[in-house]
Amino acid sequence: MSFDRLITKIREMKNPTVVGLDPKLAYVPSYIQKTYMDVDGESLKAASRAIFRFNQEIIDAICDIVPAIKPQAAYYEMYGHHGIKTLERTIRYAKLKGMFVITDGKRNDIGATMEAYTAAHLGTTMVGENECTPFGADALTVNGYLGSDGINPLLRTCKEHDKGIFVLVKTSNPSSGELQDRLIDGVPVYAIMGDMCEAWGREQIGQYGYSSVGAVVGATYPEQLRELRARLPHTMFLVPGYGAQGGGAAGVAGAFDANGLGAIVNSSRAIMCAYQKEGCDEHEFAQAARREAIRMREDLTSYIDIK
Repeated sequence: MSFDRLITKIREMKNPTVVGLDPKLAYVPSYIQKTYMDVDGESLKAASRAIFRFNQEIIDAICDIVPAIKPQAAYYEMYGHHGIKTLERTIRYAKLKGMFVITDGKRNDIGATMEAYTAAHLGTTMVGENECTPFGADALTVNGYLGSDGINPLLRTCKEHDKGIFVLVKTSNPSSGELQDRLIDGVPVYAIMGDMCEAWGREQIGQYGYSSVGAVVGATYPEQLRELRARLPHTMFLVPGYGAQGGGAAGVAGAFDANGLGAIVNSSRAIMCAYQKEGCDEHEFAQAARREAIRMREDLTSYIDIK
């Protein structure tokens, strides 16, 4: 089971965190930008090559202490086909370093279109008689609000290719409650979506008791985190909103079970841009990212006992 592999890495490293690699060019040190712009000018190609080197050095700095990365597809798509290539290279490089990779794509469609998204991000594509792997991530974030028609193609691939999904349930953004907190027969929409995650994953339960269907539940809503942890005993949580969006370690602790498992907490900008916050030499950006990743780990594990 895909999330068994993730949880095993979390236990080994005593670290329930994932680093979001969502790089804007402004996050990349100027000396790296210059290296590629001197060759390719101020182009999408130069930007994409600079971002890959930035990602590569951060991965090198954290791969022995952080179990997973989470690249957000939009930050690569904005650089066109060069950016898409950087996303693919980033995924493959992280996996070579032994990291679990969650692509944050929030894909949502039905039928053949959802099957195509699934093949692209989690599965394989046939080219003649050759079975090719387009991106090869271990898990993908998805939007479940089209119902089972948009999830069933993913479930087949999760089973066949040992993959996982994280379905948007209670997101970290301030306006999430406009829809997700509305009541249907007295039950919030986010709780109904959580119940659907439990149902979708019931035939794919792993050794730690969690299915291949996880849920995205924001750190900015600690009450709902605790509520959903109790309500969804077989659903792994991906928890965005820690740090930059205001979610704290004390509140995030409610996402974990009695064994300190069942969730992984994301930090993106705080780790990528740690060198800017520290005010250290930009050549030390990767070391600063490592220091911030360690600080985050220590912060979380002061509230969570991973067994």
